[in-house]
Amino acid sequence: MNVEIQPALLRERFYPRSRQTVRPARQFAAETLHAWGVTCRHDDVLLCVSELATNALLHGVPPGRGYRLRMLRYEGTVRVEVHDSGGGRPRIAGRDPGAEGGRGLLLVAAVADRWGALARVPGKVVWCEFAVGPGVTVGAGEPGGGL
Repeated sequence: MNVEIQPALLRERFYPRSRQTVRPARQFAAETLHAWGVTCRHDDVLLCVSELATNALLHGVPPGRGYRLRMLRYEGTVRVEVHDSGGGRPRIAGRDPGAEGGRGLLLVAAVADRWGALARVPGKVVWCEFAVGPGVTVGAGEPGGGL
């Protein structure tokens, strides 16, 4: 069996601690998906970018800091990571059905194929993954771009 291995594609961007950065984070994610030729799961990915960025801003980014949005494409998968320097572990909390907030990770868990969190120093990485089809095409995207 002759299998061609494609390298992972990576794009990332840093955002300051401001609620106004959620929209630019979504735009960056949309541009990245377009550059990589990913047309399926587009809305799911953008929803999760919004939720993870918002959660980082509300619960994970200390004053004077920011968060990093990293997107990877490999082996038919798109992975979204949000890195912050705050403490704590994200969890899906039981919420009052009438509450206006508190459903971000519940949405991520419902829409993404997988999600989780990893410790880092300082802070954490909250990630989610989406199956988007076969391997990447040669020359798509820009490895390590976006900084």
